[in-house]
Amino acid sequence: MNLPFQRKLMVLFIFLLLFLLLIQGYLIYFFKKPLFFSSLISLLIILFLGYIFLRILTQPIQRMREMARRLATGSSEREIQIYSNDEWGELAKAVDEMKIRLREKIEEVSRERDYLQTILKGMVEGVLVVDERARILMVNDALQKILSLSSEVVDKAPLEAIRNTELEEAIRGAIKEGKNSAFELTFPLSGGKTLEVNVVGIFPSPGEIGKEGEKMKGAIAVFHDISRLKELEKIRQDFVANVSHELRTPLTTIKGYTETLLDGALKEDVAPQFLQVIQKHADRLTKIVEDLLALSKIESKEFYLKWEPFPLSDLIDDVSDFVREAAQKKKISISRSIIPSSLEATGDRNYLEQVFVNLLDNAVKYTHERGEISISAVEKGEREIQVSIQDNGIGIPQEDLSRIFERFYRVDKGRSQELGGTGLGLSIVKHIIQAHGGRVWAESQLGKGSTFYFTLPKRSDTIISAS
Repeated sequence: MNLPFQRKLMVLFIFLLLFLLLIQGYLIYFFKKPLFFSSLISLLIILFLGYIFLRILTQPIQRMREMARRLATGSSEREIQIYSNDEWGELAKAVDEMKIRLREKIEEVSRERDYLQTILKGMVEGVLVVDERARILMVNDALQKILSLSSEVVDKAPLEAIRNTELEEAIRGAIKEGKNSAFELTFPLSGGKTLEVNVVGIFPSPGEIGKEGEKMKGAIAVFHDISRLKELEKIRQDFVANVSHELRTPLTTIKGYTETLLDGALKEDVAPQFLQVIQKHADRLTKIVEDLLALSKIESKEFYLKWEPFPLSDLIDDVSDFVREAAQKKKISISRSIIPSSLEATGDRNYLEQVFVNLLDNAVKYTHERGEISISAVEKGEREIQVSIQDNGIGIPQEDLSRIFERFYRVDKGRSQELGGTGLGLSIVKHIIQAHGGRVWAESQLGKGSTFYFTLPKRSDTIISAS
């Protein structure tokens, strides 16, 4: 019967009332029972029948309640089995429709959340999100790695997790005043990293704007690690300053001696001596420019190596001849370990020749008279050859070892300039070896000498073009 629920109740009430009167009359008329007894029996029968009929009529309500409970816990997958066309049937259809829409919305939100998490995990920038109370809602993996943060920072204040008052003030300003800010922070406890931080407020949705005025729902801080940029900027500034200093000294000397000669000293006995000084500093300028051009070429994208196999012993014999005259003047002996002719390296022979010459030239310059220099080469596994050049010269302080391959870095500037060094030789060595896929390092004890090591690929290795 497709009647509205209210009419069903009204029909049930009338039916039970008529049935009550019918039973009561039947008991009084046929069984001659008293009115009270007949009314009591009739009432009990009607209550029992009413309970049964009400259970039948309210079954949809019970099913709706169960479905609502399942929806609240998110565990409902089945439709509500209500086949009547009354209000309960329409409500069941509406709930089923709502359940479908709710499931679709949850899936959509889940997809968006997964997309957002994937994006945040893939970002190299650190991201910090706080709520309207300035409490942390989320930090991504990049920020945890950059600042070495614990994973248990959620619901903490940024000051507790990161301990920086400037960041805390910027976040609170973004929440209370909607003020965006950008600034740089340095974190000594995180290896001296420098971060560029951008803080913006999270605007409330249109429906929430009037509730709490213009207060933001939270704030987002994005951290860009610019430590490398700062380091490169410092290297650039140091390079410009060092080049200016290195060029200024010989130029000042050349200019001074030239002016002296032009003022009349050209006809005096000291003129040849002045010209020798000018020539010496001109040669120094030429050497600096040549080294700068070589370094610039090695670092450029157009730099290519001519890969070829060659016997390492032949190369060592050739470069030893280049420094033999300077070594003989100081009575320094140059020896090398027994290197089999079958030991072949792979690389650009001309550039590697420059590596040996620079290292041997330094060894001769900084070794005392009657000193010793030894060259050795050994195989390291199946892929590498390790070459070492050892001297018993003045040595290098431990605090300078990590910087000797920097451009223009000198342990003893006065002695280096006196010996004709430009401060670029070891930097050129480092870049050439790295272009070959090798490593270069040094070990030294002050007053006992130094040993420079570098590795080269063996001939058996796959030749890879380097640029």
